This record gives sequence, structure tokens and C-alpha cells, in this order.
Amino acid sequence: MAAELENSIKNAAAKVAEYVADVATMTVETKYVEVGPDGHANFDQAKPAARTIIRLDGDSETVVPMSEGAGGEFEVDTLLFDLHQSNVETAIDYRESMLNALLDTLKSGLA
Repeated sequence: MAAELENSIKNAAAKVAEYVADVATMTVETKYVEVGPDGHANFDQAKPAARTIIRLDGDSETVVPMSEGAGGEFEVDTLLFDLHQSNVETAIDYRESMLNALLDTLKSGLA
């Protein structure tokens, strides 16, 4: 009986460690694809337009779309950046809900 409980705890701990490793870094990448004159797009040829990497320790990195303006200064493509920010917020919310579910499961298993 004690061996079964020990194995169950080890298996649960291994699954938790695996999950934590998976959520330690979250990458959100927004891509674009050109629509041809026939109105069709080849999604296999999608190209990255913006990327955000968020680490569990709070470090983050964002690459945003820029273009050179008329005066030679760089400008952010605000429509694409807003879409990307929405994707990032959705991913953060999802990760938060998954972590909360994991914590709730752990708490109920320890009670």
C-alpha cells in the first residue's frame, strides 16, 4: 500500500514537473500570409510578423513589425501590433487558467 502511494506521488510529481517545464516559456507568434490575385492564400507559406516570448520568471522579449516612414524614422505597424497584443493577452490568460487549475488539483490532492 505504501509503495503504491509512493509511486502515485512520484508519477504526479513527474507530471507536474513536465507541465511546469512546458509553461516556463511561452512563445506567441503572429504570422501573415499574402492573398493572391485569385483570392487564395497558401497558409504553408505564412511568415512571422511579430513574436513575444514570456518566461515564467517574468523576463520577456517582443519583436514588433516596423516600417520606415516618409521622414526616414521607423514606425510600428499598429494594426498588426494590436492583433499581436491581443494574441499575447489571450495566451497569458490561458496559461494563467491552466496554472490555476494545476494548483487547484494539487491542493485538492494534498487535502
